[in-house]
Amino acid sequence: MTRLVIVESPTKAKTISGFLPKGYTVLASMGHVRDLPESASEIPAAYKHKEWARLGVDVANDFAPLYVIPARKRKVVQALKEALKTAEELILATDEDREGESIGWHLLEVLKPKVPVRRMVFHEITQEAIQAALRNPRQVDMRLVRAQETRRILDRLVGYTLSPLLWKKIGVGLSAGRVQSVAVRLLVQREEERRLFRSATYWDLRATLVTPEQPDQPFEATLQSVGDLRMATGKDFDERTGQLAESERKVLVLDEAAAQALAVRLRAGEWRVAELTERQQRQAPPPPFTTSTLQQEANRKLRLSANQTMQIAQKLYEEGYITYMRTDSVHLSAEAIQAARRAIVERYGESFLSPKPRQYTTKSKNAQEAHEAIRPAGTQMRTAEQLGLSGAEAALYTLIWMRTIASQMADAQIVTLNAAIQVADARFQANGRRIEFPGFLRAYVEGSDDPEAALQDRETLLPPLVVGAPLTCLRLEPIKHETQPPPRYTEASLIQTLEREGIGRPSTYASIISTIQERGYVVKRANQLVPTFTAYSVNRLLETHFPDLVDTQFTARMEQTLDDIAEGNADWLPYLKNFYCGENGLEKQVERKTQSIDPRTLHALSLEPIRAHVRIGKYGAYLEQLAEPEPLRASLPPDLPPAELNEATALRLLQQKAQGGSLIGYHPQTGKPILLLEGRYGKYVQLGEGEKPKRVALLKGMQPEQVTLEVALGLLSLPRALGVHPQTGKPISVGVGRFGAYVRHGDEFRSLEASDDVLSITLERALALLSQPKGASRVRKRAAPLRELGVHPEDKQPVALMDGPYGPYIKHGEVNVKLPPELSPETLTLAQALQLLAQKRKQSQRSAETASTSADRPRKLRKSKGAA
Repeated sequence: MTRLVIVESPTKAKTISGFLPKGYTVLASMGHVRDLPESASEIPAAYKHKEWARLGVDVANDFAPLYVIPARKRKVVQALKEALKTAEELILATDEDREGESIGWHLLEVLKPKVPVRRMVFHEITQEAIQAALRNPRQVDMRLVRAQETRRILDRLVGYTLSPLLWKKIGVGLSAGRVQSVAVRLLVQREEERRLFRSATYWDLRATLVTPEQPDQPFEATLQSVGDLRMATGKDFDERTGQLAESERKVLVLDEAAAQALAVRLRAGEWRVAELTERQQRQAPPPPFTTSTLQQEANRKLRLSANQTMQIAQKLYEEGYITYMRTDSVHLSAEAIQAARRAIVERYGESFLSPKPRQYTTKSKNAQEAHEAIRPAGTQMRTAEQLGLSGAEAALYTLIWMRTIASQMADAQIVTLNAAIQVADARFQANGRRIEFPGFLRAYVEGSDDPEAALQDRETLLPPLVVGAPLTCLRLEPIKHETQPPPRYTEASLIQTLEREGIGRPSTYASIISTIQERGYVVKRANQLVPTFTAYSVNRLLETHFPDLVDTQFTARMEQTLDDIAEGNADWLPYLKNFYCGENGLEKQVERKTQSIDPRTLHALSLEPIRAHVRIGKYGAYLEQLAEPEPLRASLPPDLPPAELNEATALRLLQQKAQGGSLIGYHPQTGKPILLLEGRYGKYVQLGEGEKPKRVALLKGMQPEQVTLEVALGLLSLPRALGVHPQTGKPISVGVGRFGAYVRHGDEFRSLEASDDVLSITLERALALLSQPKGASRVRKRAAPLRELGVHPEDKQPVALMDGPYGPYIKHGEVNVKLPPELSPETLTLAQALQLLAQKRKQSQRSAETASTSADRPRKLRKSKGAA
């Protein structure tokens, strides 16, 4: 007889097995073994006829959930049942948070063990932690289970009740979610602030100065005031008008001419040090990582998405390298503190150690789970090199290692020096910063979302200065400034805002951000999260008709109630009834709104001065302008951010549509519009307008929606010179004609093969084609990969980066995934590729389930794509 231990994953099972004595068998449940039905095909036959079966929750029966074992989990469950038959004890070793507790409870419900059951919990997978967990077992905590189940039911109620309303009023396939919709609203609000922003321009002066004693050490000073007037800064201007705010009239605003004149007047003046102010500062290190702060820093420093960060952290935890990665706590155990302090002494010396051990207090709103902070596992504080880690795992582990070490290091000691410099009636200021003692900055410098922010470990040194001493002005130049719109959210700043407002939980942020991207509500560009017009439309409906559901404070109160349920301070059933049932409950609200909302009144964005609106159609966002005898409509470029749509752009799009064209973008050099048009021989792109604009036909098989600005620019570069023939000296070019793509050498033409890309073909490849007999059949060659990224951990098949006609893509077996524009082919990692492949598989599964759902029930009962 053996003792059966069940964990969530094979990796975790393998690691734990090494720390258990003989007689223990460790198996993986592969996550949850049952859940609410995701599609009609999963609903048992006995329930298909019930009206509530689609929802998966029997509201009338005290919100009883309908749990099913998905087909993909049946073999796993059967294997666990077989193993349990020969076991003398069952030990549930799932993760210690609410999700893990819920998985353990579902295992009990499915397996129905007749042997003793124990629950063991641990926050790191080490020999000491596993042995301690075996000595101190407990039972499944039903308060945590109930809180997680209530969260799951709430998410289902919101998603499956609101999403059908969105299908009817806006478009099929849209979804709403309890937390995702609040996140989308934050993004839309910031984008709208950017759209309404009006830039202001102002000038000041920057002087380059030296002291007589240090002529080789120039420093800079910036104009602060002239007479009694302070110089205007960006914060003095109204973001909506670009004019000075009413409360900031007593400031000096210079234009270019005034700045030039002032510079001429001041250059000949006598420059002197008027005042010196020196301050001593001590800067304490940041606390060790929580889930949220780890996601933020990994996004800022490693450019990892929240989802990628959690996948890598999960692997590091399951392999025994870090502590549990889903935590709100900044607490460190006494053993971890001592290990960190030993490592500091060994690596940096006694002087870099904080005078006494530091212990931190969690400050985030509604913090839950009394876990330890994320840190290297064990008591040795080994580095990534010592553990043999590489790639993204090494980078993330090193980030965790540095943050943990820094938390026990001495404060940084910094001296700031502000020098006021007078010339005539103008005052300038020079700022210096000197690090007296680096302290924790030797190990770790915290990132910032502001790309202009100076790093904490940077120094700005000033020469020795004395009040009253003369200075020499080497250069005095006018500097132009333009106020900037509020920055778009990054994953890091969005997570920071969600945590500060108490929306969702750190363990859910990765899935929230992934969900809103998968649903088409957000696209990521250069690490920025840009909401789409679809997000605008959905947010407008929810803000207008269901304001509570997208209100940050309302959502935060929901999270607090779930925490109260977990702690035994609130009852789950009355809360669900109050939220969903009754005249003011969600169910009745949706019923009323289904009747009262007129889809014709819904639009994503209104441009009143030109009587136009942005609407969402079957093929994406489009402009609609009121006109006679019928409205004028024009498609919006799919890559146009809402903040960049103004009245002038909208009018241009509408006029071009009236003339028969669709705008793709603008040429980066000439500024001319690039249009997608259709003529006698099919669709083509055109550069500019006038008598003889350049036109190039689309490639064979190319769909209009594939023609991005980058593709259009490539087409317009044709015919493109590749070089000269080494034997004849004649030019060789590539182009597109009525019969497809070709290479040309004098009067000789050869068609490109299917694997050739007209936009990227090289001279060498063209020579190879020209060397073949005209009209001869050619053997299609399999394209060689740009890079071999590694092997897939599941099937050990290669994962490669390929180059295709529409750009680089990732290939694994029969699965191809286009490389997103924010990822570089040169720096793409295997971890990032696996994440994209996993998302593609999820999308394929969802499409298959949707098809199954369509066959199983009438269209009006189809489920949403999901709800978070």
